[in-house]
Amino acid sequence: MATENSKDVCDSPLEAASSPEPVGVRHSPPRAPPRRQFNTMFGVVVDAHDNKSIDFGSGESPYHRRMRLKLEAVEKSEAALASQNSTGKNKTEAGIESPANDSSACSSASTGNLERSPTDEEKQAAEEKLEVEEILEVVMDAHGAPVSEVVTVQHVKGVVAEPFKTKSAQNRLLLKGGQVVNDDLMVQADVYIEDGIIRQVGSDLVIPGGTRSIDCRGKLVMPGGIDTHTHMELPFMGTKSVDDFYWGTRAALAGGTTMIMDFVLDSKGVLPLEAYNKWREKADPKVCCDYALHMAITWWSDKVKEEMAVICKEKGINSFKVFTAYKDVFMLRDDELLKVFAACKELGSLAQVHAENGDVIAENCKKLLALGITGPEGHYMARSEEVEEEATHRCIMLANQVNCPLYVVHVMSKGAADSIRRARSKGAVVWGEPIAAGLGTDGTHHFNSCWRHAAGHVMGPTLKEDPSTPGYLMDLLANGDLECTGSDNCTFNADQKALGKDDFTKIPNGVNGVEDRMSVIWEKGVHSGKMDPCRFVAVTSTNAAKLFNIYPRKGRIAVGSDADVVIWDPTAMRTISAATHHQKVDFNIFEGMTCHGVPKIVIANGRVVLEEKELHVTQGAGRYIPTPCFSQYVYNRIQCRDVSRAPKKVEREPYDGAIVEIKMDDKKGSVENPITASRDSMFHSRPPTRGGGRNMHDSGFSISGNQIDDNKPQQAHNRHIQPPGGRSSGGLW
Repeated sequence: MATENSKDVCDSPLEAASSPEPVGVRHSPPRAPPRRQFNTMFGVVVDAHDNKSIDFGSGESPYHRRMRLKLEAVEKSEAALASQNSTGKNKTEAGIESPANDSSACSSASTGNLERSPTDEEKQAAEEKLEVEEILEVVMDAHGAPVSEVVTVQHVKGVVAEPFKTKSAQNRLLLKGGQVVNDDLMVQADVYIEDGIIRQVGSDLVIPGGTRSIDCRGKLVMPGGIDTHTHMELPFMGTKSVDDFYWGTRAALAGGTTMIMDFVLDSKGVLPLEAYNKWREKADPKVCCDYALHMAITWWSDKVKEEMAVICKEKGINSFKVFTAYKDVFMLRDDELLKVFAACKELGSLAQVHAENGDVIAENCKKLLALGITGPEGHYMARSEEVEEEATHRCIMLANQVNCPLYVVHVMSKGAADSIRRARSKGAVVWGEPIAAGLGTDGTHHFNSCWRHAAGHVMGPTLKEDPSTPGYLMDLLANGDLECTGSDNCTFNADQKALGKDDFTKIPNGVNGVEDRMSVIWEKGVHSGKMDPCRFVAVTSTNAAKLFNIYPRKGRIAVGSDADVVIWDPTAMRTISAATHHQKVDFNIFEGMTCHGVPKIVIANGRVVLEEKELHVTQGAGRYIPTPCFSQYVYNRIQCRDVSRAPKKVEREPYDGAIVEIKMDDKKGSVENPITASRDSMFHSRPPTRGGGRNMHDSGFSISGNQIDDNKPQQAHNRHIQPPGGRSSGGLW
C-alpha cells in the first residue's frame, strides 16, 4: 500500500541502542528498517533492505524483536566467553603455564574462542525466544474497509485450532490484479498470503522475494464458501451416506467451499459427548478442509442438558438441532422443544430445527401405503407444503416464548419461507437457510417414470412440485429475508436407495450439493440479476461466519483472516454431471445444468488446492474449528430483550371490596362447580317439566354404556296379571 508521496520519517529507537563490544570482536548493530508515512498512518518497512513485507504494528515490530533477541543471544555467548578468558588469565597468574612448544596453537585457540559460533543449547534458547505471538492489526487504505479493524479470535476452553501444517514448501502467495469482494464492498486490490494467513491487502505491496504471483485480472477474489449443512458418512435408515469426510470435503474444495459444518447425529439414547467423540474420530483423519460441528438433540433428559453445557464450553459447538419430524426416531414433543430452547438460550448457543409435522407425515404414509402407492411419489404426497409451514410457525412461536434465537434449516417451501419472513417483520430473532437443492431444482422429478431418477430426489423436507418455488426462495435470499445457504449433502448410491424399492418410507433420504452449491447460487442468483457479488459472498460465506461466531477469521478477505480464498471466474461456464463431479455418489440432482461462474483457483489455509481443474488435496489436512458461544451477531438483540421485555409487576392498591361466598356440598365435601356436569346431566340434557318431572323426550341411554338406573337395586320378577291395555278375553294372554 505504499504511495508515491510516502516519505522517510524518524528512525527506530533500535538505532540509538548501544551494545557492548568485547575486546577483539566488533559487532555492528543491525540496520533498522525505515519508517514510512502512509496518509495518516505510520508503518515499519520490515526487512526493507531484503525486500520484505510491511508491518503496521504500533509497538515493537517483528523485525526489531528478532534482531533484539539475536543480539541478546550473541551477548550471552560473549559474556560466557569473557568469563572463560578471565578464568584462564587467573590460572596463568597463579603459575600454571601453557606448554612452551604450543604457543601458536594457544594463540589460534584463543582467536577461535573469540570468534566461535553459539553452542546448540544457545541456538535452541534463541529459537525458543523467537516463538512469540504476533498480534495482527488490520490497516486498510482509504479505498478499503475501515481504517482500523482488529482481528480477534475467541478460543474455547480445551479446543484450539492447530496451525495449518503442510508438507509443501509453498507458503507465500500474491494474488495480483483481482477484484476483492467482501459482503460489504468490492475493491481492486492485491492480496498477499503467508503461512496460511492474509498478511496484506492493497496496492503496491512490498513482498518477499520468491513469492509466487497469481494473475487475477478479470477475476473476483472472494472468501471461501462455508457450507452450513452437511451429513458426511451419516448412519441413516439402515445404511451410511456414501460421501465420507474425505470424499465430501474433497468435493467441497472443488466447488469453492473451504469449510463445512457437519451434524453430530447419533441414535436416540446416545449422550452428546459420546456422539461428539465418534464424529471427531471419523472426521479428523480424513478432512481435506476445515470443519466445524453442530450437535443434534434427539432425546431429552437431565443428563443431556448437563452434557450440552460441556459441549459448548469445552468442545467448541455453539448450535443444537432438534427435529419435529421422523416420529419415534428423532422427533421431540413440544414440551421437550421448549426445554431444549431454554437450555440453548442459557448457554448462549443457537437453536436449529428441522421443521415438519411428524405426526401428520406418519399418518399420511400409512394411508398411502394402504392405497398401494409405494413409489417415490408417495414420499412427496405424504409431505404437503402446509406440513412444513405449520411446524416452522410453531417452532418460531415456541422459541419466542423463551427468547431463544432460532435457525430453521433447509427451508424448502414458500409457506415455510413466508412464516420466517412474517416473523422477522414482527421482530422475531429467526433465520432461514435454503439449500442448493431447493434453489436449483423442484419436486416434479418425484413423478419421473424412472424409479432411480425419482428416488434420487427423495429428501426431507421434500422438493416442492411448484416449479416457481426455487425462484421464490432465491428472491427472499437475495432480499435478506433468508440468511445463508447450505447443501444438506447426504448422498446414497442407487443400491442404497433401492432399500425402498417396494416401500417409499424405506428410501434413504438425501441428495448431493456440497460441490455444486456455489455455482448453482451464482447461476440462479447473480447471473440471473437477483443479487450482486457482495450478497453472494454474504449468503455463501460471511453470514454463516457471523452466525456461528468465527468472523472475521472466516468469511472475509482482510488482514489477519485465514487464507481461505476463491478466485472466481464470472465468465467461465461448466455443465454439472455425475460423470465429472468429484463426489463418490453415482447421481447428481443438477444433471445437465449449465452454470456461469466457476472457481478457477481455490486456496485453503494458504495452499492452492484447485488449479487448472486439478485437485491437490491432502487427507487430514483440515482442522477442527471451534465455534464459541454468545455470538454478537445473534445475541446482541437477545440480551437487550431480556432487559427491555422482562415481565414487570403492576403496582396497585389492594382490593377491599366484597368477596362472594362459596357454598360447600355437605354430602360430597366439595365445592359445587356449575361448570362440571353432574352425573344426571350425562343422561338428561332437557330441562324438567313444569311439574318437576323428567322430560319424556329425553333418553335414559348413554353412549358410555352407563344407564340411569345402574345404581338402583334390581327388583324381583313380577308377573303382570293386568298387562297394559287391559286383560284380553282371548287366549293370547
